[in-house]
Amino acid sequence: MTTIPSRLARVTASSGSWPVAQARSRALYRLWYRAAPEIVQLYAVNFPASAIRAKVRQEYERNRLVDDLETVDVLLLKGFQDYQETVNCWKMESQLMRWFSKEELPARPDTFLESFYASRDDGKEVQPTA
Repeated sequence: MTTIPSRLARVTASSGSWPVAQARSRALYRLWYRAAPEIVQLYAVNFPASAIRAKVRQEYERNRLVDDLETVDVLLLKGFQDYQETVNCWKMESQLMRWFSKEELPARPDTFLESFYASRDDGKEVQPTA
């Protein structure tokens, strides 16, 4: 596949008002939503396009309560950059899989003792060296 860097390039823009920012946000969401099957095909991953769509929705929900227009513009810029890198296949598969690593990893211990207990090998017996 030939990569055309300018194919998905966007000019950096700042939103003058909330309706403009919301329209840009919806446009970015639609781009991600429509590109999900292509992303699955490009990276040959073993999960459906609906998983990518759910992850994009989760990211949108995580940033739902951002109320600063400049912060929304930065998030949109990063979203468009991430979209361009993903669809142009500039990411490695491990970078794409990092999106889903939080669901797959076990919960991280909160306290020192929990982490200490989790690191112990209780199932293994200590064998004498001599």
